[in-house]
Amino acid sequence: MSIDNYINELFDRMHADGVLPPYLYNAKKKTFDPERDWMYYSGPVWTEDEPRAAVKAFLTGKWLVAGEHCAKFEREFSKMFGFESSLMVNSGSSANLIMISALKKHLDWGDGDEVIVSPVGFPTTIAPLVQNNLTPVFTDIVFEDLNFDLEKVEAAITEKTKAIFISPVLGNPPDFDKLKEISEKYDIELVLDGCDSLGSKWKGKELSEYAIATSCSFYPAHHITTGEGGMVSSNDKDLISLARSFAWWGRDCYCVGSANLSKKGACGNRFDKWLDGYEGKIDHKYYFSNMGYNVKPLDLQGALGLEQLKKIEDIHVKRRENKEKAESIFKEVLGDMVHIPGELDHAETSWFGVPIVCNKNK
Repeated sequence: MSIDNYINELFDRMHADGVLPPYLYNAKKKTFDPERDWMYYSGPVWTEDEPRAAVKAFLTGKWLVAGEHCAKFEREFSKMFGFESSLMVNSGSSANLIMISALKKHLDWGDGDEVIVSPVGFPTTIAPLVQNNLTPVFTDIVFEDLNFDLEKVEAAITEKTKAIFISPVLGNPPDFDKLKEISEKYDIELVLDGCDSLGSKWKGKELSEYAIATSCSFYPAHHITTGEGGMVSSNDKDLISLARSFAWWGRDCYCVGSANLSKKGACGNRFDKWLDGYEGKIDHKYYFSNMGYNVKPLDLQGALGLEQLKKIEDIHVKRRENKEKAESIFKEVLGDMVHIPGELDHAETSWFGVPIVCNKNK
């Protein structure tokens, strides 16, 4: 029996026994019973394609942890969103940690250097700065879109400021033209925490095009999901190579897969006299040059990601439609009791959620 036929038979039995995950049942339902059915505020947009791909990758993959499926997902993700390189990790929080660690070393930031951040965001946007001995500098927001007050951002810049860490609130972009102007004026970097904003655009361009590096999250509540998972992406290949080192225990060598079979590996240093001052041959694969972590994903998560990429355009459209529907309901029911922040003129937001600001305390 072929592996595909085996998986088909497996899912047929699951159907017969009624053991499919509830989110797949709900996707097939044509009616909604408010007395019995759950309404999830968020969750995976999956069909049977995702669990089938995961099972096949688990049964037939060459490696359990990050292998050929993750590598292909990295390539396809980069191609779809215009990156030179991407690195998949085990969560969006890990993506932020790895990205900031790599940026600090790559750009020679020092302990105590400052990074401007928003007070409206997730803890693991801030934690990697503290973990890397950088100083987060909070600047206030405006209620129109819940993003940075850009005048206060510019006023907060000092000689120690190295970057603005942008985390679009609920996927809603701030004024990227103004942010780019500020970054060029003061020679500081724009870094994007894109965990909530995959697919959001400014003037038709991906938000990541404005940043030196971008993180992404594949948690079930996010735009696409691999269960857990994250990505670090950039057009600077050296930065991603460094990020890979931090993600893979701090290993200096980046050879994977068939690259290990060549005489000196893809890096050119396998089993060679590459270490200055030592004439013996050392396997570069076991040289660790960074204080790294082990935050690799499972390879079956890469298989999930490949299936999710096929749905992302439809997901983007649905998220924008759902925001409009929810906004109209709240305005109709609550009127001027609430304010629904919207997007700026040049933004195309792939909404992570619907922001609601109460105009009264009670």
